[in-house]
Amino acid sequence: MIVFDLHCSDGHRFEGWFGSSSDYEAQLARGLVSCPECGTSEVSKSVMAPAVSAKGNRAVAVPTPSSRPQSEAQTVLPAGAHPIANTPMPAEVQKALKSLAKAQAKALKNSTWVGKDFAARSRAMHYGEQDQAPIHGQASLAEAKALLDEGVEVAPLPFPVAAPDELN
Repeated sequence: MIVFDLHCSDGHRFEGWFGSSSDYEAQLARGLVSCPECGTSEVSKSVMAPAVSAKGNRAVAVPTPSSRPQSEAQTVLPAGAHPIANTPMPAEVQKALKSLAKAQAKALKNSTWVGKDFAARSRAMHYGEQDQAPIHGQASLAEAKALLDEGVEVAPLPFPVAAPDELN
């Protein structure tokens, strides 16, 4: 597993766990990576410091605001970038995300994973070619927009869902 610090175009910062760097790129390309706060899929990696452990026999110096180099405080953001808060998520937000995750898990409990057949199966149910049933799966942004244009009721899930065969 690899953990990336991510941020959206609105400046919300969050963490994403992926099997590898290529998994992140693939999920991003398929529109599966989105901001948990605002839902936008305009997401990119934040600059991260490598996680390097100190030797066991040495004390680690923690920089204080007064000991940081002045250049750190004067970082200039690229055009169009938003500042990112590097603070813990408020307790209310954490509680809301946990509730949302619970609701999603409850909704998916009686739903069938259909993978990449999601668009075709949703369309078939909409047009009466197949019995109605709760399903979830994968659809590209273009497929989802086409479904909505046809009047097929679909919605993105707030949190990514792994295919059953990809679960540990």
